[in-house]
Amino acid sequence: MLAQQLINGVLLGSTYALFALGFTLMFGVLKVVNLTYGFYFSAGAFFALHLTKQWGWPIAAALPAAAAASGVLAVVLDWLLLTRLRRINAPELSSLMVTLGAVLALYAGMTTWLGPDIRRLPAGVLGGEALVLGELRITQAQILILLATAVLVGGLLALMRLTPIGLALRAMAEKPDAAGLMGIDTAKLAALVSLVCGALAGAGGVLIGLNFNAIQPYMGEAMMLRGFVVIIIGGLGDVRGALIAGLLLGVVETLTAGYIDSGLKEAVAFIMLVAVLWTRPSGLFGRAHIQRA
Repeated sequence: MLAQQLINGVLLGSTYALFALGFTLMFGVLKVVNLTYGFYFSAGAFFALHLTKQWGWPIAAALPAAAAASGVLAVVLDWLLLTRLRRINAPELSSLMVTLGAVLALYAGMTTWLGPDIRRLPAGVLGGEALVLGELRITQAQILILLATAVLVGGLLALMRLTPIGLALRAMAEKPDAAGLMGIDTAKLAALVSLVCGALAGAGGVLIGLNFNAIQPYMGEAMMLRGFVVIIIGGLGDVRGALIAGLLLGVVETLTAGYIDSGLKEAVAFIMLVAVLWTRPSGLFGRAHIQRA
């Protein structure tokens, strides 16, 4: 049924958008492609798994706690890996290579510690009841995904548009050197960006774990590929573009799997990426930058 497929696609796309929002915020403000971002996604899912399975926490408490823990982890790793590179104004390739090596080590360490097997959330973490509207069926996990995504996205947009911190972040994104000269503490803002982005990634990991009930160390690796597609389609550094592109990707993937061939689902993202790059290299909402000699 088309309506059911569209709902499933919007719910999946909202998780893609949530993940990509943090990724594009990190790139837009810090001007770095941090490949450890996918690890925060996996870490958030495992934090929630531990809290629900070992400590018996309800998912309503485990989700924000796992997001916060992922945010703190992101701040620590950013401080260890990237602070010195920012201080010496190292080229962007340096941060890319450092985070590439770090994420490979982190995934390997997590796999060695926890094993490669797929883990499941406890059976009673969410009730089995579903909301039925005519022929439409929405599970409790899907309702939680929609509500959590709406709250987190709304909170991020409010932070960016309605607070002095958001104004400082936008100033830092435009002219980091000028922002520092104006008295903005760019080091603290960088830590805040890492905290927020890590929390968004961790929350996305919990929600995807709920949606598919499958958690394993390398789940963040596949999501990173979609994250790249979303931020490029939406426009590098554009929060609105990441939100719309994430929803679009989720809907197209779901319709492809439902009406054409589920095997093509993995290829859809890259077909969309190539199509956008051929027709609009700056992304759907990105701005082309003109370089003069």
